Amino acid sequence: MASLRRRRPPVTSDAPPEEAGDDSAAARVDSAVSTEVEERPDVEEGETTSRSLRDLTPVLLVRAAHPRQAIGTALALTVAAALAGRPNRELLLIFGTVVVGQSVLGWFNDLIDRERDARHLAKGKPIADGRLDPGTAWFALAVGVFVLVPLAIANGINAGLSYLLAVGIAVLGSWIWIRKGFFSWVPWAASFALYPAFLSYGGFGGQDNGAPPEVLITVLAGALGIGVHLLRALWGLVPDNADGWTYLPLRLGIRLGATRLLWVATTYTALVLVALAFAATSVGLSQ
Repeated sequence: MASLRRRRPPVTSDAPPEEAGDDSAAARVDSAVSTEVEERPDVEEGETTSRSLRDLTPVLLVRAAHPRQAIGTALALTVAAALAGRPNRELLLIFGTVVVGQSVLGWFNDLIDRERDARHLAKGKPIADGRLDPGTAWFALAVGVFVLVPLAIANGINAGLSYLLAVGIAVLGSWIWIRKGFFSWVPWAASFALYPAFLSYGGFGGQDNGAPPEVLITVLAGALGIGVHLLRALWGLVPDNADGWTYLPLRLGIRLGATRLLWVATTYTALVLVALAFAATSVGLSQ
């Protein structure tokens, strides 16, 4: 041990050897930390920027609007209109109308369910988790309604009224007591059943250039709404059961199991879509 101590380099500091060693170790740690931070500035800055972008009010409003449902529904109706031979300008109008209408529905749903979503720690709900002020969402909803009305009427009076009625039924269906009971499927069926009228009566610039929809198409569209209701309800069966709901998807889920219900709902929806395609090619959209 004596020889080891003799071979240590001399300490040039006035401090005792032990303190100088501590200062040297601290300096080495500070240097290592500084080097690591310098080597990763872009990563940390990128993460901070990403978080700040996700928390911007416009981004939060888009997330609260249920964008996937809005764009998916708009694309489905736009494709149906294209297959019916509608011109491009009408297709753009249909797409814009449905995106705004579905966004209004998304904001309304997240606003009335914000306490329930917060209680169940629902993901992707910026209103429920406090990142988006409810007053801001209500303002966006009001603006959406003011935009939706002229957009809908621009498709034609009858077409616009049909779509506005479909949105109104969907709003009531997500608000009143019926959503929790056995007849929860009724607003979905009624709302979807009005989509063929929106497409069949549609024109451009407020002119009605179409005719009433075929009854078979209307019935099948209502049946499709039930399938969509079953599929969308699957991801909320556990919290709905905890809240004492007794609506149709939950009853079927308890009887069949969630996995089997998923297969049943998917098969049912696919069959309805095939029937809709067959009816559209055989009888057409309008009478």
